[in-house]
Amino acid sequence: MNIINMPPFAPVLMESTRAMGYNLEAAVADIIDNSIAAGADMVSIKFSPYDAVPYVTILDNGKGMTKEEINDAMRYGSQSSLNERESTDLGRFGLGMKTASLSQCRCLTVISKQNTTVVARRWDLDEIYKMGSWALISLNSQDLANIPQYSEQLKPLQHGTLIIWEKLDRMLKGTANPDKLMNKQMDYVREHLSLVFHRYLAGESGIKKLSISINNLEIEPKDPFLIGRSTVFQADEKFIIEGYPIYVSAFMLPHISNLSKKEKAALGGSEGLTKDQGFYIYRNKRLLIWGTWFRMHRKDELSKLARIRVDVPNALDHLWTLDIRKSTAIPPDVIKNNLSRIVGRISEGSKKAWTFRGKREVSDDGSHLWSKTSIRDGVVYNLNRDYMMLHLLKKTLNAEQNRMLEGYLKLAEENLPLNQLYVDLNNEEQVNIRKEKDAETEAFDMAQIILANIANDPARETQIRLMLQTDPFCNHRKIVDMLTKELENG
Repeated sequence: MNIINMPPFAPVLMESTRAMGYNLEAAVADIIDNSIAAGADMVSIKFSPYDAVPYVTILDNGKGMTKEEINDAMRYGSQSSLNERESTDLGRFGLGMKTASLSQCRCLTVISKQNTTVVARRWDLDEIYKMGSWALISLNSQDLANIPQYSEQLKPLQHGTLIIWEKLDRMLKGTANPDKLMNKQMDYVREHLSLVFHRYLAGESGIKKLSISINNLEIEPKDPFLIGRSTVFQADEKFIIEGYPIYVSAFMLPHISNLSKKEKAALGGSEGLTKDQGFYIYRNKRLLIWGTWFRMHRKDELSKLARIRVDVPNALDHLWTLDIRKSTAIPPDVIKNNLSRIVGRISEGSKKAWTFRGKREVSDDGSHLWSKTSIRDGVVYNLNRDYMMLHLLKKTLNAEQNRMLEGYLKLAEENLPLNQLYVDLNNEEQVNIRKEKDAETEAFDMAQIILANIANDPARETQIRLMLQTDPFCNHRKIVDMLTKELENG
């Protein structure tokens, strides 16, 4: 038996790996993974469509690389995915920096510094096509002197690494306005990084706080759980797989009516809260996948408030079938079985948060403005004819006026704008726009009117007790205190 060595043809392989499906946001995030692994606490992203050669640079102040390390970093498949890694390593296949970068550009330059030692390498696809080989370019000090990004960004640092993307064929292809396009694309990058690295940006305990800026503008963390405002639905859980711990935390977002516009935008973005419900999978506290139930539960309006954070170590990568872009992963059955126990409880809690207001308005022991009746084809909502205010009003009307009032009530019931309400709620409109203070003032005035009308009523005490169970009076402490005092004074 003979062994024939068959190295791949460099131009073809490198061009084909550009089509792995990276978008710009994922490509930049992959580079930042390397910065974190290098111990950096600062990443500066800069882009310029205005130079003669438009570029994107990513600078970090990590430990930098030696000559051997930078050669290895530029090699395709520099590390086996089966190798045991440091617990802080966010890499996987040894392909990320190259494939991520060259998915966006045709020329990748990497310059790294450790104290006074500077090493630089470049992959230029046009040169590789010309040479027909794995022609990695090694840059010398004279070459570096002609790279302004090095002089301006990396040279002043004691240590760090600078990534330069040039010949931005994928980013700028077909555009007549590169400045407008790059600015728009970098807005997407900012949004993506603020979520993917939000725990690093916030300086969560156990990890080094990371600062990321784009053209000198700091990125703020985007917390998908709204911690501090959300309800922790259950105690955190921990289970062991192959000797490694997986941590699960469950959060219930506040009801949408209690969220500000800024909070709603931060939680759901342009596609709404419904799309982003479900699991949030973190690998070493870096967000990989979010907004999915892994087919354990159907996305719907009633479970849209549920968010489940799952922390997994990189030692279990082989179980998750993690792809090169670190944007797709499938949990194995052993993990699914543990997670599925939590899903039902969480989604049910989210449904309660959505339906609680409706239940309080129509179905407890108090007196409510609306009553709900179940019928064969669904439910019917009617105005409560025994509601105290309506009852008092009817007593002041003659028979003809009462008939007109009844006709108006039926007209209101039959013409509820249910379809429009549904559309508004799905679009996360703030349907209830009345301020709480105004509502309390109106309810207080109404309560005083009722008390004046029943001043000489023999059943006055019974009427007051009923008011204490009636919307809206029972919802305001000031009114409850006033009615309680009326009872005590007889």
